[in-house]
Amino acid sequence: MTATVPPRELHRAETLRAAERQAAATLAAGTLMQRAGAAAADWIVAQGARSVRIICGPGNNGGDGYVCAAELKRLGADVACVALAAPTTDDARAAAARWRDGGGTLLAQIDDAAGADLLVDAIFGIGLARPLHGVFLAAARWLNQQSCRVVALDVPSGLDADTGAWVAGGVGDADDLGVIADATLTFIADKPGLHTGDGCDAAGEVVVFDLALTIRGSALRLTAVTDFAALLVPRRRNSHKGTYGDVLVVGGGRGMVGAPVLGARAALRLGAGRVFVHLIGSSQSRFDPAQPELMFRAADGIPDACVQVVGCGLGTDALAAEALAHSLARAEQRAAHLVLDADALNLLATRAPAWRAPAPRAGARIVLTPHPLEAARLLAIDAASVQRDRIGAACRLAVASACIVVLKGAGTVIATPDGRTWINPTGGPALASAGTGDVLSGMIGAMLAQGKDAVAAVLAAVWLHGAAADDHGGDVGLVASDIAPRAATRLAALRKNASIIGARRR
Repeated sequence: MTATVPPRELHRAETLRAAERQAAATLAAGTLMQRAGAAAADWIVAQGARSVRIICGPGNNGGDGYVCAAELKRLGADVACVALAAPTTDDARAAAARWRDGGGTLLAQIDDAAGADLLVDAIFGIGLARPLHGVFLAAARWLNQQSCRVVALDVPSGLDADTGAWVAGGVGDADDLGVIADATLTFIADKPGLHTGDGCDAAGEVVVFDLALTIRGSALRLTAVTDFAALLVPRRRNSHKGTYGDVLVVGGGRGMVGAPVLGARAALRLGAGRVFVHLIGSSQSRFDPAQPELMFRAADGIPDACVQVVGCGLGTDALAAEALAHSLARAEQRAAHLVLDADALNLLATRAPAWRAPAPRAGARIVLTPHPLEAARLLAIDAASVQRDRIGAACRLAVASACIVVLKGAGTVIATPDGRTWINPTGGPALASAGTGDVLSGMIGAMLAQGKDAVAAVLAAVWLHGAAADDHGGDVGLVASDIAPRAATRLAALRKNASIIGARRR
């Protein structure tokens, strides 16, 4: 019953509850709970745990826990349950009664569960509507203090399955707001909140059990390499630099030359045929001794058909505003793709929420790459509101601006004006250092220059950017200039396996 076929669709709680109601109308009472508990038990046994303690809440999530315990006992495991409250649903009451009447062990208090090889969070599932409190919050904090593995059933208790934020916007240290699990065994379908925001840390490894139900048709999914297969086709030998497009990086106000150089180097490394740099802080040509292939030009010395990357170290003074206005006009007149990052977004925010991208011509697209604070400025809200619903914020900004939006952060969200949304599964805290966003902008520019589908180009760049950090293997020690070479290596490896991922030469 494990869902394994990528790309994985992500479904919101409302859809899942509707599927449960529909299934309940045709199945015997407790069938889905029995399937969930049995699937979880089988997975836990496969982990080799000798003793398991299950912390059960009052609802159906707790019922899943009691069923899991019964299955584990049947399979010969040392298992016991802690009941944090009396069951409140018919199915949960029936499951708890079967556990008790079948001789299952109920511990008097949660401290009695200490010393187990594996602890199971079955406190609350997707139906939680308010922050954890009282005995439930105390249980979550206790679980987070244990040294053994913690496995959550469906979602880590306290987490909003739709947004990846703690339910009802709880404030405080993450370890105090809900369960931080090593793995989450989620049921029926995967949930977006397990892959973005606080969910990235709370969920751990995500394993999906479909419980023999099928739900399709979501516009929200995890990015997979098949989403950008057309960009993974090996290059033809009979090609040249003109085949792979030009990128122009505009930025570099006074004292901020490094940012556009990082972006330009990344664009070159990821395969753009030619890369130009316009530093607005000086009209003089410059030279990058570490990357002499870059061409530094004044504004009037740049080819027409460049994909523009604007904002890296741009600044927000009058000169920067003039450069942005020129780039916007250039993109509209020449039907060229445009990537807006950093200070370009801060300048646009002075026009928010009224600013909207000009109607695209000949397939040209504008891509916005904000971090949460920049997105908040563009939406005229605060950054905390963005983080409480990262997916919703990205979608609203995409519609309001008529742009492709890349909302950076844990579980980067990519949203399009037509309602399609992706969460990128690659990357991690190693990217939390200066300049990594400039590199991402340059990579997006390079992929736009080479690809016919702008959305696929953006998905590819974001995925490869995160994969470069994953390949680093640690959470510190990666600097921005390390990313593009690693991403290029990963891209080369994918192209070697083009036949496996379905990419074909046309």
